[in-house]
Amino acid sequence: MAGQEQSRFAEILLSCIEENYYEAEVALDFHAFARVVSGEMKVIQGDETFMFGPGDTLLFPCNQLSTLIKNPKDGLPYKAVVISFTPERLREFYRENPIHITGPHTHKIRSFSTDPLLESYFASLTPYFGLERDLPEKIVSMKIVEALTILRTIDINVDNFFSTFLQSYKLDIADFMEKNYTHNLTIERFSILTGRSLTTFKRDFKKAYHTTPQKWILQKRLELAHYKLSEKGRKPKDVYLATGFENLSHFSHAFKKHFGYAPTELPIAVPIV
Repeated sequence: MAGQEQSRFAEILLSCIEENYYEAEVALDFHAFARVVSGEMKVIQGDETFMFGPGDTLLFPCNQLSTLIKNPKDGLPYKAVVISFTPERLREFYRENPIHITGPHTHKIRSFSTDPLLESYFASLTPYFGLERDLPEKIVSMKIVEALTILRTIDINVDNFFSTFLQSYKLDIADFMEKNYTHNLTIERFSILTGRSLTTFKRDFKKAYHTTPQKWILQKRLELAHYKLSEKGRKPKDVYLATGFENLSHFSHAFKKHFGYAPTELPIAVPIV
């Protein structure tokens, strides 16, 4: 069973991938604190790639488009313990523990070295996944407070990571779109991920690019596909998904309409003498 998440309480869960290969595009609704138990996970964010294996601990930002590739390793399936930090939990925590901002907010994955506090914390969660009943709310709350306290102890800059829960945020629209236009998402989803209403997203996009999001995204994808076909020698069947198209037929039709020839009919370049 692919993508199985074993837990009765959504904020603390055990994620287990039982198939040999799992790939998905995600944008988490909440910040997530995770420990890889077995297997391995590759995370692709824009032009950056991260690899995590057994024992690795990471803090994953919300609303960050990412491709996750999870594989078994050493005969064991991918398995990870994941704690979600909702805005409500963060507000509750920081009401009692004043936030300490040391620099600008960074929307990137943070990883942590081995630490006795982390080892003890994740070991304490293991028995919970064998429960036949719901974990009491007070225990969930205590474990989330404990996680946040540990993070602030081992990383004095971690409050910068969480600082966006205090305010509405807008990501730089040009920077975000240049990194993420190949993700097969609706315009509505792009607007949410940049911290805007659909109307505001379209307005800000028009200011940045002087065209509509649909036209810009299609052109960027087609230009990237043309580059991969002509310069990298890739085949259409290997290109259309990687450039954000849902199926090969739609890709071929859009490509021919834009360039005047099918992706299988690229003109041969004549060398200049």
